[in-house]
Amino acid sequence: MSSIRPLIPLLVAAGFLLGGNGLQGTLIALRGAQEGFSPSTIGFMGTTYFAGFLLGCMAISHIMKAVGHVRSFSALAAIASAGTLLLVLVIDPVMWSTMRFITGFCFAGLFTVMESWLNSGVQNHDRARVLALYRIIDIGSVTGAQFMIPIFGASGFAIFAMMSIMITLSLVPVSLGDRSNPKAPEDVKLDLGRVWRISPLGSIGCIAVGVTNSAFRTLSPVYAQQIGMSVADVVTFVCVGIIGGAIIQYPLGSLSDRWDRRKVLLLTTTFAMLAAVVITTMAGKTALANFGLVFIFGSFAMPLYSLSAAHANDRADKHEFVLVNAALMLFYSIGAIAGPFAASTVMQFWGPHALFGFMAAIYSIFIVIIIYRMGVRSAVPANRRGRFIALLRTSTVFARLARRKGDTVRRPQAAALDESVSD
Repeated sequence: MSSIRPLIPLLVAAGFLLGGNGLQGTLIALRGAQEGFSPSTIGFMGTTYFAGFLLGCMAISHIMKAVGHVRSFSALAAIASAGTLLLVLVIDPVMWSTMRFITGFCFAGLFTVMESWLNSGVQNHDRARVLALYRIIDIGSVTGAQFMIPIFGASGFAIFAMMSIMITLSLVPVSLGDRSNPKAPEDVKLDLGRVWRISPLGSIGCIAVGVTNSAFRTLSPVYAQQIGMSVADVVTFVCVGIIGGAIIQYPLGSLSDRWDRRKVLLLTTTFAMLAAVVITTMAGKTALANFGLVFIFGSFAMPLYSLSAAHANDRADKHEFVLVNAALMLFYSIGAIAGPFAASTVMQFWGPHALFGFMAAIYSIFIVIIIYRMGVRSAVPANRRGRFIALLRTSTVFARLARRKGDTVRRPQAAALDESVSD
């Protein structure tokens, strides 16, 4: 435990940031609906957030090399905090879309700085414990912060002030904690074409999950509000879906370690699709029914990213763990840019239930692709199959933090994989 103690300030900062970021996504949807913004407008705000996030992932390493960890973190946190207050001072769709783009850029940079710092400070023998703590903080802070909305209300200034306070407080442990300023992480060559050739199925899976998960996180509060839920029920609805994915992810991952991952991916996607269909056709009757159905949906929808990434890593050289997962997160971000606006456009024409109908359609397409790939390529042999690791989509640096003992960044001399190792 003593070796982890220096990392505690960074983990505290992570809690503030993760909570503030998760709270902002839900609040934007709820407050936007109260202000009369259409679902397509709210969806476009989600699209701008993920566009900023993608740009931030690509730009932050250059910023860190120029000014270091502390200054990068301080500048981005200050911009994100000010942008949060501007959301309530200027209630306008254009301003909100612009601020969501800027905050997306900032949060991508903040998570990258923090995870880079954690990675430089953690020892291999502590890596599993730090990852476990980080995931607990992620789930706890994101879900816990959501309940500030019914406490402070979505219609006033106070909730925006609380978000700004949370982002600003993340500066305190970073500024007063570990005084080291490690080197900026080495750039990972983002060879998306190569990673696609390594695993078309893993790449497509991350894009599909980006479309659906971003649509859910951006628009599920709008869905819940439009079917008549109270603010407290809306928050519970969002949290239940997230918690379901956190609980079921490891059992599914363990099963995929022992079985052909594509079969687990097929079953998981099928259950996510069926749950989405049931919500589309049966939900809206009682809050309890909605909670139960979205728990089942989240249980199977949320782990799909990690399952897709695990399958892609099985197909890659053992030294390409960081390379592959950085590229997969960018594939996810590309899908996440498209998801909210596409789903909100469908909701605009066919009503709130169309959100889950849209996601069911994406899952059905992915199911067809999985079945096709299973027919044209044999399963990964058991002796080539790695251990499942649950991955967060917070930054490309998370792959460095989560890499297994003995994994390294891809060596320049690593032999290129030929077509025989594709899906």
